[in-house]
Amino acid sequence: MKNNPRIRYSGNLGMHWSWSVVLSLSLVVLVALNFRISTRAGIVTLLFTCCYFVLILGVYLYYRPRILRGLVDFATSFGQKQEEILRQIELPVTIVSADGRILWMNDRLCELSKKPEDYDKNIATLFPELQQDTFPAAEWDKDVQVHYENMDFRAHMQRIVIDDLIDGTELISREARDGESSYFYIIYFLDETDLNRLRQENRDQRFAVALVDLDNYDEALEGVDEVHSSLISVLVDRQIMKYFTSYDCLPKKLEKDKYMVVFNRKSLDALMADHFSVLESVKTINIGNEVSITLSIGAGIGGKTYIENYEKARSAIEMALGRGGDQAVVNNASQMTFFGGKSQRNEQHTRVKARVKAQAMREIMITKNSVIAMGHRFMDMDSLGAAVGICRAARALGKPAHIVMGTETGSISQWLELLKESKDYKDGLFISHDQALAMTDESTAIIVVDTNRPSLLECGELLNRTDTVVVLDHHRQNTEKIENASLSYIEPSASSACEMIAEILQYFEENVRLRSLEADCMYAGILIDTNNFVAKTGARTFEAAAYLRRSGADITRVRKLLRDDMDSYKARAEAVRNAEIYMGAYAISILPPGGLKSPNVVGAQAANELLNIVGVRASFVLTDYENEIFISARSIDEANVQLVMEKLGGGGHISMAGAQLKGMKIEEARDKLKEVLKQMTDEKLI
Repeated sequence: MKNNPRIRYSGNLGMHWSWSVVLSLSLVVLVALNFRISTRAGIVTLLFTCCYFVLILGVYLYYRPRILRGLVDFATSFGQKQEEILRQIELPVTIVSADGRILWMNDRLCELSKKPEDYDKNIATLFPELQQDTFPAAEWDKDVQVHYENMDFRAHMQRIVIDDLIDGTELISREARDGESSYFYIIYFLDETDLNRLRQENRDQRFAVALVDLDNYDEALEGVDEVHSSLISVLVDRQIMKYFTSYDCLPKKLEKDKYMVVFNRKSLDALMADHFSVLESVKTINIGNEVSITLSIGAGIGGKTYIENYEKARSAIEMALGRGGDQAVVNNASQMTFFGGKSQRNEQHTRVKARVKAQAMREIMITKNSVIAMGHRFMDMDSLGAAVGICRAARALGKPAHIVMGTETGSISQWLELLKESKDYKDGLFISHDQALAMTDESTAIIVVDTNRPSLLECGELLNRTDTVVVLDHHRQNTEKIENASLSYIEPSASSACEMIAEILQYFEENVRLRSLEADCMYAGILIDTNNFVAKTGARTFEAAAYLRRSGADITRVRKLLRDDMDSYKARAEAVRNAEIYMGAYAISILPPGGLKSPNVVGAQAANELLNIVGVRASFVLTDYENEIFISARSIDEANVQLVMEKLGGGGHISMAGAQLKGMKIEEARDKLKEVLKQMTDEKLI
């Protein structure tokens, strides 16, 4: 049978008894020395030493059990006091095992959780946030935010190794043992309910400002008699004032069609939760006006000063108007949130804006030595036609002009060959990326057409080579935009970039005479983007087409050049045949893989075809092209596909949009599209 383990003194207590032994040995040495000097002195010293030995032995034998018992009593009493302090402390405390099972709770936690002292279930049953993976592993302590009923706590968890407690004592020692160290967790719950409440109150009281514009005030009142005009103005004013005051906002009318609203963050959260319903309610005002009035709202918050918030509101209202109006934009620090934008923007009948932009662009071209036009990657017909129009305008001013060309797509290959063979461009119309970078300096004007997003540019590095950048586009703006452009003309109501360039060319002071091939290119660009004058076509679209016809555009020649080959036609028909009607309203299809010259163009054509099916609100065709998934989205007037594509990182128009996805398979892209459609439909955003 094994002997019971012996407990011996160690540390400071062992050192105390060791000194008695050392002193006794010193006395023995002293006795020996005294005997050598004097026998009498040696005898006296020996008697004293013997008395000391007897006394020390008696003290040791008498006090040894009492000291040990006193130490045990003290440790027990001290531990009980510690437990009593922890139990009665007002801070909720618990000790849990490594797997999260509750070993002990103090009185405050028992009172809070209404559980008995011997409650031994997992801590996650009380605080679901405290799962096994939230416990500190490599680190020794960790904070986790938890909630219990209506209270907020910061759970401070400490990892306690039991072996360290034993090894750290200076009273007893033990033999080392093999195996991993044992440990448990002690968790302190710090009540932060009041702190979070004060934080929320501080957040709710932050200042915010919004600017409200009536998008089409003059157009809506056009043709309305004076009496009804005044009544409409009063009703619109009352609707706006009533809406904002119901959310504790302070609206102020600045002009006949402009307002400023002051409110706090709490009111802004309520307005956002309501999705700014005033955007829709103001459209219901109809007293003789044929055109419904629409609003644009730009709100700014998150700035350090009132001035910063006002500047954010100005930036937001510019973004809302640049995206076509009839929507609200909230600018919070570097993030913009969009609401509304469900309706098609009415075409502007006045051409004042086009004339002003044309004169401004002419002045820029005159001051520069050369002009370089650039569209988006995978250039399409609209981008090519607009760039050709820009080059003709520059050459009319005697400036050398070129178009940056990257990957050539099959949809424009015939046009590129005709332009390269044209005698009007003997010096070369198209240049590569490297040539463009070598030619661009501070004396070069970069004209960006058919896009306003830097990530989609044919050669984005050119923007860093010069300070003179002009942006001409018909797509709605997004949070990503070309910054610090010398001139920006973004008109979402235009059908195409070619329509915008055709208008601009008519207001150049010089007599800009388009060549027949150039007019054909621009006419084809309008034809493609309007789906043969069916989508996004207004009076100005036909006027631009008439100008191009007068400039020599040949409809028959354009039609022949836009014809498809047999493979493209079959692929388009196959995409239509395999289309899935999702949620009873959205046609989704995948373009079959094959040797198509321009699969993304064929996908867009298939999306247009799917709109001819009864009951289809919007169509989406996915195309796998050069390791990217292209999504072509189309609608007539029942769904805003631009909002859908923006959720996927794309953009476009309310009825014609697209997106490009990387790093996923086409089936994954389709599933992601379905998730976005379901979410936005459930939230009534489309």
